Formats: sequence, structure tokens, C-alpha cells
Amino acid sequence: MARIVEQDAGPRSKRAAILTSAVDCFGEAGFEATKWSTVAERVGIGQTALYHYFESKTHCLLTIMRLELERSHERFVEATADLEDPVEALRSAVRVAYVVSPHEVLQMRILQNHMDLLSGSRRSKREEAERVAARQLVQVVERDWTNLLVKGMSQGAFPLRDAQLLGASVLGLIVSVWRWYRPSGPTPLSEISELIEGACVRMVAS
Repeated sequence: MARIVEQDAGPRSKRAAILTSAVDCFGEAGFEATKWSTVAERVGIGQTALYHYFESKTHCLLTIMRLELERSHERFVEATADLEDPVEALRSAVRVAYVVSPHEVLQMRILQNHMDLLSGSRRSKREEAERVAARQLVQVVERDWTNLLVKGMSQGAFPLRDAQLLGASVLGLIVSVWRWYRPSGPTPLSEISELIEGACVRMVAS
């Protein structure tokens, strides 16, 4: 899998601050509506300084998407690593997807709203490197969910079905929440998590 070598985040680096501000802007106002200069203003730097870290607004967006995929995949691995019971592993994987901060909610909204960006190659080498790394992470995520279901089927915990199709359906249900969920909305995330967890178990185990 392609790996991105992160820039050295020294004490004077603005990279983390730029990413944080970009997530806030892209997640709240939308990528297209956000001016690159607005991100610079939030960080307190000139717009030209942004190009020391990201060669374009799209490069920054792809980096956010790749980092969010890494974060969510690491959470999945941690949540399922020591669970032998397939049903409990499935429940844990679903639950951990919703144990997130408001900032991570924005990251996931950005990821889901721009998944189409991963399908076509980029002319810029740095943008393309981020796109390829993110696309490969998508494949890893899909593979791991499929493997979780295959394990359950092999142990007789889940009925035999097309594990790849079923895994894609479960993932689709889980991530669809980020397109409409708002922390300020009337339904708490804990209630949504419980609902989706039950739906995924019924989908897989029934």
C-alpha cells in the first residue's frame, strides 16, 4: 500500500493548524464554497504560506480524506482485534464508528461528500499520491469488513452469503449517517449508533 511521508511537524509547523482549519471550513461551509484564503486567515498566516504545506486546496482536501480513512481504520482494528465472537466483533466495529468528536464528524462528512474524487487520477504528483493512498485505504477497509463477515460465516455465526456485497452494504449504512447527521440536531449520536448497530446485526446475522 502506498504510504505518504508526512512533513516534519516541528514546533513552528503550521500544517496541523491548516488541516484543522480546513476541516472546519470544508465541513461547515463546503469545499467549493470555502476560499483558500479563508483557511489562511483562520490560521493567521498569509495565503502564500499555505503553499509551503499544500500545493492546492484540493491537495489539502485529499490529505484530510486520507487521514480520516487512516483514523477510522485504526479504530476498527483496535475495536475488533481481541474479539473472537463474530457478533461481538461486528457490534464493536459499528459502535466505534460513532465514538467520535465533533471535529471527526466534520472529517467524515468531508470524506463521504467527496468520495468521487478518488476515482479519477490527478495531474499533480502530490495530489495523485494522496488520492492513490486514500483509494488503497478504501480497499483495505472494505477487505477488513469482508474478512470479519467471512470469519463469522466460517464459524456458523452468520448465514452464508456474498460477504463482499454484504460488507459493502453494512459499510454503506454506517457511513451514510455522516451525510445528514449534525451534532446540533435533535437526535443524539448515541441513539443513532444503537439503531445502526441493531440494523447491521440483523442484516448480517439473520
